[in-house]
Amino acid sequence: MKHRTQSWITQGSPWVWLTAGMVSVSLVMVLGLLGLIGARGLGHFWPKPVLEADYLEPGGGHSHIIGQVVDEEEISAQALLDLGQKPPRQEGVVRRLLVKSGNRRVAPPDFRWVYADGLTGVQHAPELMVVERHQWGDFIGRLTGLKEHGEPVATPDLWAEYQRRIARAEALYRRIRAIEKDEIGAINYRIERLRLERRRLELDGVRDPDAFADIEERKQAAQREYQALSRELADLRREAGRDTYTARIADGREVEQPVAEVVRAYRPNAMGLTDKLTFYLAKLHEFVFDEPREANTEGGVFPALFGTVLMVMLMSLIVTPFGVVAAVYLREYATQNWFTRAVRIAVNNLAGVPSIVFGVFGLGFFVYTVGERVDHAFFPEALPAPTFGTPGLLWASLTLALLTVPVVIVATEEGLTRIPNAFREGSLALGATKAETLWRIILPMSTPAIMTGMILAIARAAGEVAPLMLVGVVKLAPSLPLDGNFPYLHLERKFMHLGFHIYDVGFQSPNVEAARPLVYATSLLLVLIVVALNLAAIRIRNRLEDKYHAAEH
Repeated sequence: MKHRTQSWITQGSPWVWLTAGMVSVSLVMVLGLLGLIGARGLGHFWPKPVLEADYLEPGGGHSHIIGQVVDEEEISAQALLDLGQKPPRQEGVVRRLLVKSGNRRVAPPDFRWVYADGLTGVQHAPELMVVERHQWGDFIGRLTGLKEHGEPVATPDLWAEYQRRIARAEALYRRIRAIEKDEIGAINYRIERLRLERRRLELDGVRDPDAFADIEERKQAAQREYQALSRELADLRREAGRDTYTARIADGREVEQPVAEVVRAYRPNAMGLTDKLTFYLAKLHEFVFDEPREANTEGGVFPALFGTVLMVMLMSLIVTPFGVVAAVYLREYATQNWFTRAVRIAVNNLAGVPSIVFGVFGLGFFVYTVGERVDHAFFPEALPAPTFGTPGLLWASLTLALLTVPVVIVATEEGLTRIPNAFREGSLALGATKAETLWRIILPMSTPAIMTGMILAIARAAGEVAPLMLVGVVKLAPSLPLDGNFPYLHLERKFMHLGFHIYDVGFQSPNVEAARPLVYATSLLLVLIVVALNLAAIRIRNRLEDKYHAAEH
């Protein structure tokens, strides 16, 4: 028995089991974290029932409550007393609910904690509605009437008529947004380009009156288009303001509000499973593909999603050539002496530098030094307003490329080291040059290692926030870096990022309770984006490994 035990230990079996156990624990922790984020984030989009009840406060006050229960907890009465709050009883465990009553503009606050023991006459009336608005969050109450140009609307089915008018108002709102953001935005962009073109002619000393006349003619044509769109926009806004609705809230007041502010209205207590599932999918679609609203605590995250993916793609295009060229030089061309060893040590140390240091470097070197010189050399007509001399997409991509280039160098050099010298010698013996050997034999065989470096670089860059706060990311970007205006990809523009969006919504939001579910949902989306990018790179790497592994044999 003693010999068997010693043999079991000598063979290293305890360490194998220990490693397997630690991997299993890590996997469970990761899956548990993702499960928590997913449950908290994705559960936010499911329509919650609206309760109505009378509430007797611990101090003796009385109120009527209409709202959605978004959270609940059990806490000891003594802990509440220590916090200076008055629980319904002096001992034991107290259950309290976080109720979202909405109506922030007319009856704040929109979230409040209530004790379950103080609720009486709880009911879930089917006519209670939740109205999502473009501003001021949700509105909760009972629909009591509709008005058109201030006159009451007589209809046998008030709710159906309300839904029709919401659909009409939403169509007008989308048309208004399209005119403001796309059509008028494109005209303003053209007018600004014409101004810069005129300024460029003046700086170049051009005196040709025909050139200036052509610019003026194009400017006037753009202004005529602008005026026509402005008139259409004014008509649409008047048309959108035609309808209003009245609703009774928890304190008994009837409130009148414009239908144009409504995104959607629904009655969760009257919805069946199919209706709830349809609503849930619509909310998920809105979250992924729509723009944010209400200080980023409502709506979607598409600009941040688009900016994250675009930045990672640009970073990958920049970092891969630099990392591969550096690794090829160090492994294939440089003499292996103290200098190359010092370079490798420097590369490894560079991988451990805090990311915020790269952000400061990017701001000082790329933005204030390189960007300023680019502006003076290529965009003098725009000065003193900066073009590239301000944080933007290009500088953010370059900063993250500098941050992740050590990973690509190390991974590529490891891949080059694993290629047997017999391949190099055989290629040279057949008459190929060193460059041809490198280009046709060595680099193709090392592409799996290059892809491994890219995978690690993508995984780190996609989640970085600190350096981006200095070199290009913003809370709300007025337009995407990629649009229909020449040159289509605007590298100088600021952009939104999912990581910064999480930070902003989670720590800078004026309404913490409303923002908390979106923090979880956005975190889950960021994790899924990183996983999707990595899976795509891993798939390419595996195909390349299969291809060149077969070639080796």
